[in-house]
Amino acid sequence: MNYFHKSPFLDKIKDFLNIKKNGVYIDCTFGCGGHSKEILNNLCKDGKVFSFELDPKSFFLGKNLINDNRITLINDNFINLRKYICDFNLLNKVNGIIFDLGISSYQLNDNSRGFSYLINGPLDMRINQNNGFSLKEIFLKSKKKDILNIIRKYGEDSYAKKISDKIFFYKKKNKLNNTFDLSKIIDSVIKKKNNFKNKSRIFQSFRIFINNELKFLYKGLEESFKVLSKNGRIVVISFNSLEDRIVKNFIRNKSNNNDFFLYKIPLTKNQINKFNPIKMINLGKYKPSLQDIKNNNRIRSAILRVAEKI
Repeated sequence: MNYFHKSPFLDKIKDFLNIKKNGVYIDCTFGCGGHSKEILNNLCKDGKVFSFELDPKSFFLGKNLINDNRITLINDNFINLRKYICDFNLLNKVNGIIFDLGISSYQLNDNSRGFSYLINGPLDMRINQNNGFSLKEIFLKSKKKDILNIIRKYGEDSYAKKISDKIFFYKKKNKLNNTFDLSKIIDSVIKKKNNFKNKSRIFQSFRIFINNELKFLYKGLEESFKVLSKNGRIVVISFNSLEDRIVKNFIRNKSNNNDFFLYKIPLTKNQINKFNPIKMINLGKYKPSLQDIKNNNRIRSAILRVAEKI
């Protein structure tokens, strides 16, 4: 299996996180360790990195990838990060947190996972295969409208109705057993040659649903804010509009105190700030350069947002 994975924006992470030599940092999505390694490269011996990885396979791989006593690798969901930070007595002492929400090449290339329409594998798609229901199990117990709602809500694909009808038809005939079967169903509905974007959206929709990714992202962002120090930064790399919308709204809500009802009351801006103070500064949105995409085509849809706690 190919373990090689290029982490997006790797050469810019030092600046986005504003890394301090003796700082404390959290990598919420360890993957193949690219961002964790880059942070470690910029820390002195007193710096610390806490890296979370929900996938047991990636966690096991990570333990063999990095041998450094400055890093603590944790096999858990990042929504629980505050518990671990409190256990280490580091609440409000974290200088930076990064989320890279993409699936790693290691996961995509693993034919036992079912993440990719390019590789035949079981209809699974669970990040942690020890918990929850596989996609095959979801299909078996789902009604047609359930499948439609998943594709519409999490894939936002215009062919959702036709594809959900076909999926339901083939699963009733017991002819939907692997990722190639699912890919062929999409091909039978979307007959154009370049339907890879549709396939990506549809496979993504099932993965997001199965792993409850959007709910965990929302909670993870809120928990991250609670552990950050003053001037600590959050960096989030997202790969679809659903994720980016959550990140954008999170930053906007923390960096904006426009409670319109307050502006109808004769108060000064300083008085309004006391009711709902600005908590973060929005430091911008970034996309990969053409050279970045040339070097790693899988990051073509990536969007990076960064904000700083004040």
